[in-house]
This record gives sequence, structure tokens and C-alpha cells, in this order.
Amino acid sequence: MTDTQISAPGAGIGRSGRVALAMRGMHHRLGPVLAVVAALIALWYLAAIPMNAQNSLMLAEREGIVLTPATASERRNMSGFALTLAEPSQAVARAFAQDRPRLPSPHQVLAELWDSTVNQNVTSKRSLVRHAGITLAPTLLGFVIGSLAGIALAVGIVHSRLMDLSVMPWAIASQTIPILAIAPMIIVVLNSIGVQGVLPKAIISAYLSFFPVTVGMVKGLRAPSPSDLDLMRTWNASATRTLLSLRLPTSLPYLFTSLKIAVAAALVGAIVGEFPTGAVSGLGARLLAGSYYGQTVQIWSALFGAAIVAAALVAAIGLAQRVTLKRMGLS
Repeated sequence: MTDTQISAPGAGIGRSGRVALAMRGMHHRLGPVLAVVAALIALWYLAAIPMNAQNSLMLAEREGIVLTPATASERRNMSGFALTLAEPSQAVARAFAQDRPRLPSPHQVLAELWDSTVNQNVTSKRSLVRHAGITLAPTLLGFVIGSLAGIALAVGIVHSRLMDLSVMPWAIASQTIPILAIAPMIIVVLNSIGVQGVLPKAIISAYLSFFPVTVGMVKGLRAPSPSDLDLMRTWNASATRTLLSLRLPTSLPYLFTSLKIAVAAALVGAIVGEFPTGAVSGLGARLLAGSYYGQTVQIWSALFGAAIVAAALVAAIGLAQRVTLKRMGLS
């Protein structure tokens, strides 16, 4: 047997054997993840019981269901489910089947997600897909603006000692300002000069997304070893040539990692930017409408919708990362 035969992975295994090995490896990878998800869902269901106890008691009294004896303190707290309803099984069922629960159960949120995505026309005002698309426009625009600004700022910081000492501290300090405080100011100022629509929300998204890109790119541009930089000096390479031929290729892994954080932050910025504008469309408007009318299931479905959009954006950047680094031979 040659060295090639020894080192070749799966050389003596047939197609069915390779499929079995792949499935086994997938099982080992997904097993812990599924276990954690199952534990979180179980805790969610358990937490919904005491959180919705008061509403269940009120609904039971309205329907004339017999209550078991309880002390005055228990009635004030309204937290003992087994002590308030004659049948504990009814108490649990009512906790998971309320129209406006304090904490919706997982199946209620999934049902609302299905109804607002699959069962609704995309052009409908109740379609979560439509709201997500409206929020996605300023998210992507702000992400592009913030990423370009972050890359440009990082290049300046790496090549200028003055910018490193003066600009970088201000970039760090800018992130200490709560976005909920600065978002209304941006909206009001831009509205006063006639700038409305997507751009104000995109600027808020850019404000949140530029910092991760700046920090990641500074780290990436400074990643080349001193010997590599000395070699470029030996070749009499200019700063621009060193940037294009050495620093930028080396910084790509750092850049893509920063972009994943930045795109998620841009989505948060777009959602927050919808709050002070009184928007009637978008994920932020969906959250506001749910809070106004006490539709907690709608609020949670919008939150999960935002999480799904963010996961899709991060996955798209991850795919671009794998393709880019593979073509450059860096993966």
C-alpha cells in the first residue's frame, strides 16, 4: 500500500460508507446544538406557566370555573397555579392558549410566524415578509455606508500616527452613546433639512456598523509580520503597493468577521430608526404596533423575524467569506 493510499481519506470506503460517516459527523455536530435548543424550549414553556398565571385566573373566574381555597396572600400574588384552579392540567392549558399572554408559548410564536409569512400575501400589511423587506432597505444601505467608512477610517489609522492618536479614541467614545438617545436627534436634524425616508434610518444603521469594521480592519491591516513588511521595503514598495499587495489580503479574514457583526448591528439600527419616525411599516413598526395594542405574540414573532433576517445576512456574508478566501488560497 502506497503513502497516497494510506493518507487518502476514505480510500477503502464505498459510497454508502462515506455517506454514513458524513451523517455520523453531522449527528455529532448537531447533537449538542439540538440539546441546547430543546432545553431552552422546555424552560420557555415552564416560564410561561407562572408568567401567565394571573391572566389564567382572571379568565377562569369570568368563565365561572370553580376555584380551590387559597389564602389572601396567594390571591394577591396569583402565582400558585395548582392552588388557584381546580384542575392543574386546565391551568397549564390556559397558560399556553391565551390571546394576549405576558409570555407567549413557543408554539404560539411559531403559529404567528407561519400565519404572517406563509398565509399572508406579500403585499398585505400583515405580512411579516413585507415588513422585513421594508426594514432591509435601510439596513443594507447603512451597512454599505458604515463598512466603507470603517475601512477608510482603518486605512487612515494604520498609515497615520496622528489619526491613530486622535480619531480612534473618538470612534471608541462614540459607541458609549445609547442608540435610543441619538436616533431621535438624527431623525429630527435630518427632517429639518428635508431628508426623510430611507436615508435617516440608513445613517443610524451606518453609525452602529462602522465601528466593528473599523476595529477589525485596524487589527487586520496590522496583522502582517515585521519580516513581511521588511521584505516590501526591500523591494522598495510604496505604501499603496504594500496596502494592496500585503495588508489588504492579510486583513480579509478579520474584515469578514467584522462584517458579520456589522450587518447584525445595521439591522438593529434600522429597527431602532423606525421608532421615532412613527413608521407604519417595517419590523420596528410591527414591534410598536404590538406594544400599543398588547399583542405580545405579534411582538415576539417580529423579534424572531428580525433574528431570522439577521441570521440570513450573516450566513450570506459567511458564504462570501468562504468563496473569497478559497479563491485566494487563504482557507
